[in-house]
Amino acid sequence: MNLPTRELRLRGGGALRLSALGFGAAPLGNMLRALGEAEARETVEAAWAEGVRYFDTAPLYGHGLSERRVGAALAERPRDAFVLSTKVGRLLDPCAPGEQDAGIYVDVPPVRARFDYSYDGVMRSFDESLARLGLDRIDIVYVHDVDAHTHGSDLAAEARIRELLDQGGWRALDALRRSGTIRAIGAGVNACRPCERLLELADPDVFLLAGRFTLLDRSAAERLLPACEARGVGLVIGGPYNSGVLATGAVPGARYDYAPASAAILARVRALDEVCRRQGVKLADAALQFPISHPAVVSVIPGGQTADEVRRNAAGFRSPLPDGLWADLDEAALQPAKA
Repeated sequence: MNLPTRELRLRGGGALRLSALGFGAAPLGNMLRALGEAEARETVEAAWAEGVRYFDTAPLYGHGLSERRVGAALAERPRDAFVLSTKVGRLLDPCAPGEQDAGIYVDVPPVRARFDYSYDGVMRSFDESLARLGLDRIDIVYVHDVDAHTHGSDLAAEARIRELLDQGGWRALDALRRSGTIRAIGAGVNACRPCERLLELADPDVFLLAGRFTLLDRSAAERLLPACEARGVGLVIGGPYNSGVLATGAVPGARYDYAPASAAILARVRALDEVCRRQGVKLADAALQFPISHPAVVSVIPGGQTADEVRRNAAGFRSPLPDGLWADLDEAALQPAKA
């Protein structure tokens, strides 16, 4: 099957073509439950069969598991047929079993993640990712998690950005880009502010922004999306379901931004869902297609842990939407929430 593609323009000239629906491989790192190798491979193969040609992973995802699994599943595919991204900013150091401190990832290798945004740290991270992937190249490399969600405050996130710039991490990425080893660089974050800062201070090609341009959270639309469009910087949107609530609807236990959804969020979701129902549309389908409606967005990458989840995402992305849906959803999003 085919999917539409979007063009990512590159600072040094030329472009990469990304499938408008990509694959976020965090769930392949044993997110919340352990996966068998065959199940992980089947999930990536299902994405390929659906026409997905952009795959994103990171060392953090399962402390190397996701990178290994993505690389193994793509190893026999024509290398020029897909775009691959990973991330730098954390190093994986050996540790004793049980000391991994892996958070939401279970049954991971005996390594601990350590932040390092320096020149040497970025170069080591890149080399180790390439080895885990087992492929001949990586197309896009993002600096991972220089945001307040990860580091606790905007001040702490700013310190990490300064570390990246002052200690050479960005210079390392730029050197890899200039040499042609990689094609594009940017940041993979959960907030708009780090992207805005890097637009001011550096020369990114693309950002991977999770959860900030969705039916529930339009915060990227105010400044970041127009700035990226003006500069020719692409945006990949992760977390289109805001951690699940836009996929499940306002059900008991629904999650928003990695935590239980509040009453106010559930009320807003019910309002959005009502608009979709009136127009014969599934809320999850509208949520998945909403980010790609903006011209600065080059791909949207929901996660998928099973082949069935991947197929549902692809079907939802292809589902036709009626004219006027976005205007009606915009109006619903602006109404005060009713508990």
